[in-house]
Amino acid sequence: MTAAAPPMSTKALLTDVTTVRLRPRYEGSNICTWIGFKHVNYLVEEAVLVHFADSGAPARRLYEEHGLGLDIVALETRILHAFHMDDVAEAEVAPDTEDDDRTLGFRVTLRVERDGSVLKAVAAKVRVSLRADTYLPEAGEPPAEFAPFVVDRLGAEARTGEPAPVRMPLPDGDEAAALASLTVGRNAYAWKWNIPYPYCHFTERLQMSGYLRLMEEAKDRFVLDRGISIKTLLDDRKWIPVVPQSSVRVIDEAVMEEDLYSVYTVEEIFKDLTYTARMDCFVVRDGALTLTATGRITHGYAVIDSRSDWRLVPFDRRVLDALGGEQSGT
Repeated sequence: MTAAAPPMSTKALLTDVTTVRLRPRYEGSNICTWIGFKHVNYLVEEAVLVHFADSGAPARRLYEEHGLGLDIVALETRILHAFHMDDVAEAEVAPDTEDDDRTLGFRVTLRVERDGSVLKAVAAKVRVSLRADTYLPEAGEPPAEFAPFVVDRLGAEARTGEPAPVRMPLPDGDEAAALASLTVGRNAYAWKWNIPYPYCHFTERLQMSGYLRLMEEAKDRFVLDRGISIKTLLDDRKWIPVVPQSSVRVIDEAVMEEDLYSVYTVEEIFKDLTYTARMDCFVVRDGALTLTATGRITHGYAVIDSRSDWRLVPFDRRVLDALGGEQSGT
């Protein structure tokens, strides 16, 4: 007979430090052998999942035995050194209990070896909620130590005093009117998208990795709309987008097959070297556009010098004009 697993406890989860070696996925190497920001964030997510497992509370057990979905609800990442195909990262996950909300917090550091030296490549902050499953029959009371971190709905873990989720009246008319209302007066691009099941988890919820994929798509759609698509700048001058920093925070839940309205707004261009954009995602609830997630991403451009090297370059007039141009939507 298989021995019963010991009762779950938060002691190791909230006190121990986990170290694990991880390799970025081959899928994330889209241009030459560099790994994109999305897959760097996937490494952060995987490190946190290993920490839960090593602490005796793996995501599968939390869900199957106690009906708790492990949801990353906030992810803030600084990329200090680029990852390449076949790099092996040493990931360190340390509990972060400074915030006073109902989430489990962690700081994640990824290190990579370069020319005989080990460099700090990524620093990230992660917040996790345990979402009580309501799709299937109730699983009973959660383990007592985990109860303070259990929520009935994502967004319910927000600290007391935080503003209520943003709701905007849905304009009368068609889809184009709704998109126009989201971009009016902004240097922005918006589009409507129906949430498919591959972006979801725990049967129906849009998950953090789905928002990361949307953030990547938002950049792609924005620069295409402005006449400086990824392929255009690659072909014209061998320029590629690079990301030193990104963040996403879940405000409310978005569910499979709901229409999601996403808005990508350029907020600031810094010294012709980087620009910061905000992504806001809305669903329609009770006749209003309701914010489900918000995030920011900082982009620059690098020129490909060889199959293994690139260097940052300042924006030229064509790129500056495009980044500051007129908004549109589809």
